[in-house]
Amino acid sequence: MGKAKTQPSDLASPIIETLRSSENGKSMDLKELRKSVLIAANLLSDGSEDIDKSSKKLFKEAVKFLEKDEKISLNADGVVKLSKTERSKTTTETKKESEIDEDSEKKKKKKKKDGKRKRELVDDDADGDDYDNENNKKDKKVKKKKKSSRKESENHADNHVDTHDQAEVDNDDEEEGDEHPNNPDESAGEKYTTGEVEPANKNKPCKNNPLGITRLFLGNLPFTVSEPTLNAHLNDTITHIKWITDKTTGKFYGSAFVEVRNSKDAAKAMKEINGSLLMGRPIKINYAPMRPGEEKDWPPKSKVITGGKVANAGGGQAGGKGLKAMSVKPEGCCKLFIGNLSYDIDDEGITKFFMGVESEIKAVRWLYHKESGDFKGCGYVDFWNTEACEKAATLNGKNLLGRPIRIDWAE
Repeated sequence: MGKAKTQPSDLASPIIETLRSSENGKSMDLKELRKSVLIAANLLSDGSEDIDKSSKKLFKEAVKFLEKDEKISLNADGVVKLSKTERSKTTTETKKESEIDEDSEKKKKKKKKDGKRKRELVDDDADGDDYDNENNKKDKKVKKKKKSSRKESENHADNHVDTHDQAEVDNDDEEEGDEHPNNPDESAGEKYTTGEVEPANKNKPCKNNPLGITRLFLGNLPFTVSEPTLNAHLNDTITHIKWITDKTTGKFYGSAFVEVRNSKDAAKAMKEINGSLLMGRPIKINYAPMRPGEEKDWPPKSKVITGGKVANAGGGQAGGKGLKAMSVKPEGCCKLFIGNLSYDIDDEGITKFFMGVESEIKAVRWLYHKESGDFKGCGYVDFWNTEACEKAATLNGKNLLGRPIRIDWAE
């Protein structure tokens, strides 16, 4: 039998999910939405710009279907928005996922406590049996002898445990003690602080990471995520980040490569953080082993890089354009430099541009040549808080009046 033909209703769910995972979680430009949805439905190859008429028609009918169902709306500016009902569903689902995670964690802890109590009861029963009468004294001595012999045998085996089994023991010790990764792992004899690891132990094979990989690929990241936010989510184990952006437009793809302190941190991220919610989005984590020839470029010289080759200059936040990536974000930054602007830009135009990501401008200052008084095509924009500033920075490389805007942090 041939493959079933795609129907407009088949695109309804991808349209809703794509809008939910957009920059502001509720709206997208019609053309951008169409491209993302068709790629997700395997009707358009990633990176291709040529969309056939049948796919366009299919998408158009799906949009009409959802409009009729009052799940989305399309305004005159070509922006598709989720209805209030669908937006509230997103919030409800996020809360449910969070509650499920909490319940799962509570069940694990309860199971662990029950197991400990059970072992204590068994030990108490064994002690009681030994003191029931004097006739059992001989049995007690035999038991002690066997127990002593068993301990010696286990100690002997521990001394010859292989690398993989030793890593399992170390990992179990970490889970029973303080879960914060910055604390020294005394059981393994490794002592390090954030960002400092003994080279000999960095790529040591361990449980769930037999190859000792320390580079991870992160996908489905929020478009407004910053280096401090991502590092905090991974328990402050990140030493280097490479944001993945479009080479031409500088648009952030919502994914990144990160280097963590050691193989155990990578394994823990895969086991405990993969699928967790970051700013409302479930992130995807995979091991990213080194390819031939990458050893000289990874980890990069700068802690944070954006776009271009691996060894390019640094950028502090998701977004950037090739070699002109953003610099490291100053703490609490509320000001941006904006350049490569059209000479037709004005206060109203730049205000509307940044309101597209819900970033309200506090003040704007244009730069002019001292002698001629001509506009330089650049300026500075102040925002009311650092969160709005971060959102605005994600527009780095976006087209404004026909030109890709250049954005960077400013003191």
